[in-house]
Amino acid sequence: MTTSMRLMRQKRFLPLMATQFFNAFNDNLYKTALVLFVVYSVYNSEKHEAFFSGLASFVFILPFVLLSALAGQLADTRDKARIIRIVKLCEIGWATLGAAGLFMAWQGIAVHTVAIPLLLFVVFLAAAQSTFLGPIKYAILPQHLKKDEVLPGTGLVEAGTYIAILTGTILAGFINVELAMILIIVTAIAGYFVSRWVPEAPPQSDYEMHYPLLEPYSKKVRNPLLRRLGYVPVAIADQAVMSWRLVRDTMHNREIFLAIVAISFFWTIGAVLFIQFPPLAKNQLLASKEVASLFLVIFSIGIAVGSIGVNALLKGKVSARYSPVSVIVMGAFVIGFYVISRSWYPNAAGELLAVDAFLLEPLAIPLLLMLLGISTAGGFFVVPLYAFLTTRCAPDAASRTIAANNIVNSLSMLLGSLIAIGMTTIGIPVAEQLLLAAAMSLVSAWLGRLLYRAEKAAEFAASQRALQFRIRR
Repeated sequence: MTTSMRLMRQKRFLPLMATQFFNAFNDNLYKTALVLFVVYSVYNSEKHEAFFSGLASFVFILPFVLLSALAGQLADTRDKARIIRIVKLCEIGWATLGAAGLFMAWQGIAVHTVAIPLLLFVVFLAAAQSTFLGPIKYAILPQHLKKDEVLPGTGLVEAGTYIAILTGTILAGFINVELAMILIIVTAIAGYFVSRWVPEAPPQSDYEMHYPLLEPYSKKVRNPLLRRLGYVPVAIADQAVMSWRLVRDTMHNREIFLAIVAISFFWTIGAVLFIQFPPLAKNQLLASKEVASLFLVIFSIGIAVGSIGVNALLKGKVSARYSPVSVIVMGAFVIGFYVISRSWYPNAAGELLAVDAFLLEPLAIPLLLMLLGISTAGGFFVVPLYAFLTTRCAPDAASRTIAANNIVNSLSMLLGSLIAIGMTTIGIPVAEQLLLAAAMSLVSAWLGRLLYRAEKAAEFAASQRALQFRIRR
């Protein structure tokens, strides 16, 4: 904890954390305001509401699949601080466009034909920005921090991110949509100015990019049809090849491979849960959008608590020791959340429950405690795995490793979103879909166990090499 507090006063760390805070805050303020507005003000059917929530999550995840390879390559071959500033400048553009879409939806101007498609397009742009920041926010830490500061720094960034998610989610649920329009623009501007204080982080190798996406397509494309299409099909194919190569080159390290797969399963569970919260609150619990926002808030608080707590338990050592049991505990809390949800019969009838009325319900506090348990256990599980990615790879490959992780994570979350959409389409109630998340926790626990075994095997091999070296001397 002393190390963490000391880092918060360092210019080599604080501007980066503040920049990431503003970015996560703005992303979640916009996305939550959008989803809650559509679920509570546009649609009036659990099936349509769950479908839209899943679609919004799908659109948000898609850029991570399409652009993570390029983001990782750029971060390892260009100054990371400069990329941060460029991307944060672009945020001002999408925030302005998103505010325009919210204004149209609020005023009822072409809601289904223009406003909602525009808002979803801005979700894509916001996710694209996060895609380019994703590899940097962790990979830059070993470059600016000492070795024993990396895990505390990772925990602080993770905790700060979820506090930002918490703050943005609270405001999205409790402020008017017209105020949200202004706030996302102001936050984008503030984030850009803070990013200018991030210290320079030049590339740590002479690795150069030789990928088609950065080369003129006219040198590669001979088909006249592809030329008329603006080389878009070739661009997509090249990006897919780049992503595959990036993931393949990263997976040779067993610890990194298992960490990436385990993180991917965790975020698949998280994606399914986040898709379900708004329609579950409205239709199963008969609660208002403020209560739906409260669910997301509790989830974010738990992740932040878990991020800090696991660092205290591990005492700065990067280890998957507690990961298997953490995710099993998380699955147990998911089952508890499901049981309480199915037992929910509110006393009030008619209007949706406001927060104060919701909290007076007999099962409200047990339900929120189950949700807090889910997210806290999740924080214990996932934070050490992120630290694995940056400490078990070569220093000049950290950004590419994070990018490979983002690609695999995103593919898993896309699959989770599609499964949730599919279950909704065939008529499975939202509450019953919680059991999928509980079942997936068992797979994550198995992966966490495999990672811990790989960790111990690597430590044993390293000790044997050190012993042999001493014997030779």
